Amino acid sequence: MRDAFAEIERARSALWSLDPGCNAGEHFRLAAAFANGGGDFEEFNRWSEQAHNYGSEGECRSVWKSASKPGSVTVATLFAAARAAGWTDGDEAPAKRPQSHQEKRQQPEASSKPPLHDPRAIFLDACKPATIEQAYIKQKLGLPDSLRTYDGPLTIAGNACAGSLVLPCSTLAGELVTLQFITPQGKKLFLPGCKLSPWPDACLIIGGPLKPDGVAYIGEGISQAWSAHQATRAPAVVAFGVGRMADIAQALRQRYQAARLVIVPDVGKESQAAAIAKDVHGAWVELPRELGQNGDLNDLHQRDGLPAVAALLERAKVHPQRFRLLTPDELAALPPVRWRVRGVLPLEGIGAVFGPSGSGKSFLVLSLLASVANGAEWFGCRVVRAPVLYIALEGEAGIAQRMKAHEAKHGRMAEGFRFMLQSLDIRNATDRADLVQAVRAAGWNGGVLCLDTLNRAAPGMDENDSKSMGEAIGAAKAIQAELGGLVLLVHHTGKDATRGLRGHSSLHAALDAAIEVTRTDDRREWKIAKSKDGEDGEAHPFRLDVVEIGEDEDGEPVTSCAVVPDESAGGAMRRGLPPKSGNQRIIWDALGDVLKASPHYGKAGAPPTRPCVPLDYAIEQTRDRLVCESKRQTERTQAALSGLVAKGLLEHREGWLWIA
Repeated sequence: MRDAFAEIERARSALWSLDPGCNAGEHFRLAAAFANGGGDFEEFNRWSEQAHNYGSEGECRSVWKSASKPGSVTVATLFAAARAAGWTDGDEAPAKRPQSHQEKRQQPEASSKPPLHDPRAIFLDACKPATIEQAYIKQKLGLPDSLRTYDGPLTIAGNACAGSLVLPCSTLAGELVTLQFITPQGKKLFLPGCKLSPWPDACLIIGGPLKPDGVAYIGEGISQAWSAHQATRAPAVVAFGVGRMADIAQALRQRYQAARLVIVPDVGKESQAAAIAKDVHGAWVELPRELGQNGDLNDLHQRDGLPAVAALLERAKVHPQRFRLLTPDELAALPPVRWRVRGVLPLEGIGAVFGPSGSGKSFLVLSLLASVANGAEWFGCRVVRAPVLYIALEGEAGIAQRMKAHEAKHGRMAEGFRFMLQSLDIRNATDRADLVQAVRAAGWNGGVLCLDTLNRAAPGMDENDSKSMGEAIGAAKAIQAELGGLVLLVHHTGKDATRGLRGHSSLHAALDAAIEVTRTDDRREWKIAKSKDGEDGEAHPFRLDVVEIGEDEDGEPVTSCAVVPDESAGGAMRRGLPPKSGNQRIIWDALGDVLKASPHYGKAGAPPTRPCVPLDYAIEQTRDRLVCESKRQTERTQAALSGLVAKGLLEHREGWLWIA
């Protein structure tokens, strides 16, 4: 006599030998019989979710709740149905369904007893190739490829299989493990004794083979696979039930690691599809709700045609990824660097102005920030206007005088300029939070925040220590992340000014832009030491003009300095004077308008602040200005441009022109 545990195992074995895709009445009857035999809902639900007509766990639980009440249906009903489907009581080991993904992925041990039916023999010897006229294929607008029809005497669970469409279900290694029969009445039955559950990768691929880096669509049944393949020409995978889609997706991901897997669920099962897609780093689609509960891709195909199916699959959703991998075309389509000061400072990031003491860098910084606040050109560079906060932590007493001198020389500063003279330590989280709060309260975020100097903004920092410098850099980046825009650091050079920024090299590496200020005797200049997509090294001379800004209490004049570009400074190649007349003058004037409208800067070695145009485009846009025969306009325009290049007024390299 069997004990209670053995009886439950018998009931489980019998249940798993049956097709879960039965009608609702039979599904209820089997639930009642399995419950009477000691079975539990979890096992019944796992069996049920393999069916093509499985709705949801909630629907299944509702059936179980009603069926599990005491009644006239006993476990004998389950055993009788199982024996009719080919199950042999006691001769086979209980069908233990694996409980974990890892267990599922293990190949089952070979049975010592041959299966009740040989799927290979039935498929190859008892079936004939399907045609496009087969009833189910015709009904679903499908394809006969790799499918067969059966006309023999086989009966499954009381259903005659003659005339059925037969679908082979094989592992990804190519081993045929079972067959699905779609009867003329539309019932979907699996071959008795050839269980699908132990094979987590058993499926049917339509339009295969799969490519290692190709696309594969995964659906519940054959009709969805037909529609996906016909709309995209990509392979589509039949999972044989919503409950198997996760296992199939996992198996495909393990075998095809670079493939794009797209889960195609029925209406109402989108959350399951999204979870599967997340697990395998794939995508999923959502069908129109008007198709109704359990409406599928084939319903869309039949209603709106294959173009609608293709459009839906192109809109497959993906979970956000931390890292985005760009194609060359996507990279080329990215917008160019956005400039705050064209060719010098980017719109966002971390920048620095550095130089030795006495070089005039703080005066230069004030001039730069004033131009940003005003939106005025700075040393001939275009500037995008933005609010400015100048945190002056060194030489605070002289800031007001420098501001007055600048205004006396260049006009009143814009309202968008703000100053802060209180000390702080940017490494201190409280100081950073208070600073961010003050800036936001003033509406000054998203512009340029200048810390003059970095040493005073991180007091006590060991600039040569990588950890200390890293903390200061991290603090500056934290401020920038909170406020956006550009954080500009004013810093010193070391004892050897030729070695650049003072302190650890990690500072230079962390910068998006850097301006170096130098002084030789009375000659001062700045140049770009680092720039995003700009050109390093072009020198811009400037001088400090003394400006009288008032008198002290003794009546003595109070002076400060203001930055002025020094156009008279030597060292740079002087170009000739523009021509006064003739074709060269006409083309010179016309080219100025063309260059002014050009979106191209810094081409072929041109300074990053110089607009450039292709030579052919320059000729095309200016030749009509010449008063001569139209057939000679191009030739004479070329001659005029060559003369301007020879005079040093224009530069021409690699097909690009710009003003020298």
